[in-house]
Amino acid sequence: MPVNPPVLGPSAHHDGSPLYVSDPAPRVGQKVDVFVRTSKAMAARGVHVRSTPDGEPAYTEALVDREAGDELWWRASVPVVNAELGYRFLIETGTPGRRRWLNGTGLHDVDVTDTADFKLPTYDPPPAWAEGAVVYEIFPDRFARSAAHPVGALPDWAVPAEWDDPVAYGTPAGTKQVYRGTLWGVAEKLDYLRRLGIDALYLTPFFPSRSNHRYDASSFDFVDPLLGGDEALKELTAQAHLRGIKVIGDITLNHTGDMHPWFRRGQADPASAEAGFYYFGADRDQYASFFGVPSLPKLDHRSEELRRRLYEGPDSVIARYPAEFGLDGWRVDVAQSAGRYGAIDLNARMARSVRETLRAVAPETLLLAEHQFDASATLRGDGWHGTMAYAGFTRPVLGWLGGSGTPELWGVPGRPPVHGGGEMAAVMRQFAALIPWRAVTHNMTLLDSHDMPRFRSVVGAERQALGVALLMTLPGLPMVFAGDEVGVAGALHTEDGRRPFPWDEGAWDQGTYEVYRSLIALRRSHGALRSGGLRWLHAGEDFVLFERALPEETVVVQVSRAAHEPVAAPFAASHLLGGSDLVPGAPLPSDGPAFHVWRVERG
Repeated sequence: MPVNPPVLGPSAHHDGSPLYVSDPAPRVGQKVDVFVRTSKAMAARGVHVRSTPDGEPAYTEALVDREAGDELWWRASVPVVNAELGYRFLIETGTPGRRRWLNGTGLHDVDVTDTADFKLPTYDPPPAWAEGAVVYEIFPDRFARSAAHPVGALPDWAVPAEWDDPVAYGTPAGTKQVYRGTLWGVAEKLDYLRRLGIDALYLTPFFPSRSNHRYDASSFDFVDPLLGGDEALKELTAQAHLRGIKVIGDITLNHTGDMHPWFRRGQADPASAEAGFYYFGADRDQYASFFGVPSLPKLDHRSEELRRRLYEGPDSVIARYPAEFGLDGWRVDVAQSAGRYGAIDLNARMARSVRETLRAVAPETLLLAEHQFDASATLRGDGWHGTMAYAGFTRPVLGWLGGSGTPELWGVPGRPPVHGGGEMAAVMRQFAALIPWRAVTHNMTLLDSHDMPRFRSVVGAERQALGVALLMTLPGLPMVFAGDEVGVAGALHTEDGRRPFPWDEGAWDQGTYEVYRSLIALRRSHGALRSGGLRWLHAGEDFVLFERALPEETVVVQVSRAAHEPVAAPFAASHLLGGSDLVPGAPLPSDGPAFHVWRVERG
């Protein structure tokens, strides 16, 4: 792949957005028009689309559809033969014996494999409400208390904490502290979230457990009374829907807690159905667990009864909460591990089964997965709509804006990478090239989460604004971890980032709040930022320049981590945020740290 994305100059571009693909959700047997743009400086003499119907290479000639300035737009009508249409472009140049391939990673002068071909699936698309949605993550214990519905007596495992108490990170109390935030409290703060511009809430688990993070569920049958119980969740979803806000829940299909009745019964009785739900050894005190943590016994998806109870069919846990509680989506915890153990690999079947169940009982449900690494193999079938884009977004952004101060969060030996702008863009492009475009646009992009230190504490307040600019203007479902927008810190430990939300506005960083509010508003008011294609225009060591485009609108974004040599503007554009209008040939802003957003004028 290219070390850097293409810079201003001779180039070609295609992606899966509406500007380049006539139908983002075709059916087998149809034809779809695909477009590619080439600069006239390339002197392209012809273009063909290579696809592989039934595994055999086929070439469809593209014809010039139109001219636009110094570019040619080529169109080809390609038959959709299989469940996924994979294709790339063969561009004949003016030099005899020279041709170039264009795939998801860019232009290539030599033959390439099919791996990074553009991918167009025929499966049912994600729900329409999710496209470009801004998501807000809430760790329920730490967001808001409710005076009208106070928490009663705490269970024996809990360590009581006042709202302003520091988090006891890195100690046994770190996962036991209870600050008494509830789902009632979340419901009472929905108007705040609506004013911020939030489209969807993502709640970390609400099931009962023996920890404040609740990834060690002791039941899937009801909502934890500490959070307000079933009634609170139903009220939250109802009130959120009245305000146009969706609600996404969080579930672990990889493991339960060791206090779950399934585990207790299965461990005690080898003849029980539940004994097949886990990987018990001959000594029933020995069993597989997540990361070797005994309190997190791992589920065995070979059990038909487990699958029926958990995610297959209308009576399953996965089906019940959208149907009865009004949930609009699920985020599946540690999805890369679920269904996998040694030689057993039922991961893909699990994802398909979850999607089939939701399609039958709640077809407008969004299905996201936690996946901190290369998720491409899980996003090409009829499973997850998207994943959390740690690898394809979070890590490259931290590498560019965090530099040598970035902590290594995923166990990779050595120091974390330090990127220039071109390297950041190249990493993003490499991961995006391996998945369908609609998975790119439905991956949840994030700067941080409850599983990380706060982004602000890693990169500093000034560069936090640059991260937010990237988050709100690049493709995906941008996710804000509650408190990021008002300057909540948390640097030393994952748990340290789970600080309670400061409802005293005097403690807010108002400048940071305005950055979030204005960029969210900009995203909501410009379709190109929510669902437009992505073309990298220029990437230097200290700045990146990229285009988001729909047929009716083109928006250009520049983000600079430091002052740099300017480049000339190739377009006329009116400013939307952070600068003045542009004149072709005039220098683009070269200040930094800074970000600028323009709408390109069309002649």
